Amino acid sequence: MARRMTHKMRASATEGGALVKLLIQHPMETGNRKDRVTGERIPRHFIREVHCEHNGAIIMTAFWSWGMAFNPYLSFRLRKASRGDAVKVRWWDSKGVTETIETRVR
Repeated sequence: MARRMTHKMRASATEGGALVKLLIQHPMETGNRKDRVTGERIPRHFIREVHCEHNGAIIMTAFWSWGMAFNPYLSFRLRKASRGDAVKVRWWDSKGVTETIETRVR
């Protein structure tokens, strides 16, 4: 049975903006490890691009590679954010899978 992937994101209001914290569950496979049973290399599988939006406007784009850690953590500050503002993060991985998570500033 496949394990359900869950991602966590929180946006907390701070003085003058908001602090966004995001935990993405992703294998971030480097392509260097070998399968213990077959001995064959496990193919690379990693997040390539991350877009962060604040109230519909893209505020940050990050380009990642296979060197990132398993289940990457991302944290950033938003200036001029207030309670109730929408924050959305979308990412694409090397297998073409796209995921999105959104929250509101609390």
